Amino acid sequence: MIPEITVHELKKKQDANDDIILIDVREKDEYDTCNLNGMLIPLGELPARLPDLDPNAHYVVHCKMGGRSAQAVAHMQSAGFTNVKNLVGGIITWIDEIDSSLRKY
Repeated sequence: MIPEITVHELKKKQDANDDIILIDVREKDEYDTCNLNGMLIPLGELPARLPDLDPNAHYVVHCKMGGRSAQAVAHMQSAGFTNVKNLVGGIITWIDEIDSSLRKY
């Protein structure tokens, strides 16, 4: 089972300055259209970038709607990351429920 976090839970953590790292696994053109100021690591690049990440840090992974990020979370878990969650509904739900000023695509 993929651990998940809602956009409202993420917003609360951000507002509280919780120590979380946001990873965006979309492609660069998607990131350039709109983003949540997370670390851009496209899904296809994730396996090669894992050695650069702290396996003990707390991560929230997102994509457009949640599918790619769920794959990324599963991959990170199989590599030994234990504190990683998928953002339910991705950036589209973030735009719909948290910040409608971002450009939807």
